[in-house]
Amino acid sequence: MINVVGLGYIGLPTALMLADSGLEVVGTDISKEVINTLQAKKVTFEEPGLNTIFESALEKGIKFELEYIESDFYIITVPTPYDKKSKKIDPCYVIEAVKQVLTVCRSGAIIVIESTVSPGTIDKYIRPILEDYGYDIGKDIHLAHAPERILPGQMIRELKSNSRTIGADDLKIAKKVKEIYSRFCQGEIATTSIRTAEMTKVVENTFRAINIAFANELTKLARQEAMDVYEIVKIANMHPRVNILNPGPGVGGHCIPVDPWFLVGDYPRLTNLISTALEINESMPDHVLNRINEVMIENGIKDKNKVGIYGLTYKPDVEDIRESPTLQMFEKMSDKFSDPFRVYDPLLNKKILESQTLDFERFVEESEIIVIMQSHSHIKENIKLLRNKIILDTQNFIEDAYKL
Repeated sequence: MINVVGLGYIGLPTALMLADSGLEVVGTDISKEVINTLQAKKVTFEEPGLNTIFESALEKGIKFELEYIESDFYIITVPTPYDKKSKKIDPCYVIEAVKQVLTVCRSGAIIVIESTVSPGTIDKYIRPILEDYGYDIGKDIHLAHAPERILPGQMIRELKSNSRTIGADDLKIAKKVKEIYSRFCQGEIATTSIRTAEMTKVVENTFRAINIAFANELTKLARQEAMDVYEIVKIANMHPRVNILNPGPGVGGHCIPVDPWFLVGDYPRLTNLISTALEINESMPDHVLNRINEVMIENGIKDKNKVGIYGLTYKPDVEDIRESPTLQMFEKMSDKFSDPFRVYDPLLNKKILESQTLDFERFVEESEIIVIMQSHSHIKENIKLLRNKIILDTQNFIEDAYKL
């Protein structure tokens, strides 16, 4: 039996995939609301393909409980928040999950930590716990790290197709963990040490953050020189060894804007390039605010209530709002924009901001300037409704709009 601990964006799809492959799985979460919803045979968030795999897993006997289960195999997928001031990971949820596992696990159990952690977290925080409990690591308990590599909106497909990394102290344990993940993962699965697995996941997202930062800095350079950054990127990318990304209004989600800070927090003297890149990305919501102000002045609009912000989620057609550039922008608003702009997102059916409206037609009617922060399919399908509006398009899909 496999006990998957933490049934959020990573844990639930992982548990469902394992159950669908024919393994006996129990999913555990501390949230009564989450467990009650799942026991009522309803998923807790929207994701393409999730309902289908959920129904299949139910048929094959997956269970959902508040309590940890006696088992010899655990997968921990709880959140790992970080302190925005110190830029260091807070492993409290992982620590508590491990402690709870130790109260019920069988001798020789394998604990797989799938939560993204900073390099060295398992050595620094998890091993001492096992030793304090009197366990002989490598005999009584085995540790492994298998960081996730999936993208909201494509979770099910990427769980199947993406390659993975499994870190363990013992190659035999790594192979056992690999056998479990191979039940649904069709990609290559590399085995290595725990510290290397920890570092690999953080490095992957740091690489992406730096690439994004280059594009974002380039848009500021182009703006100062009154040049079209998108044309520059398009032409530069004609070079066979150049692949510049398009700039955006900021970086959202739980991985790219967060994971690189783990390295900066732990190695502040060795991460100058990384910290600068992250600061560039975090400056983009301010850049959007400046562009809004410029567009207002150019069009003689002084009333900020005439500005509507379209898009609250962090990526297209996904309801996830974690580290959303729009929410970051609202946090950064200066005195001249002290009250939030009107905002609308078709993927959110309940208000999370006071200035948010759930009526798209009213949102359009009451806005003279519409700032597109996210390129949902919805806005592309309703683009004709914006034909008499002034548009600031941060996603570069409307030809005759203002750009970043």
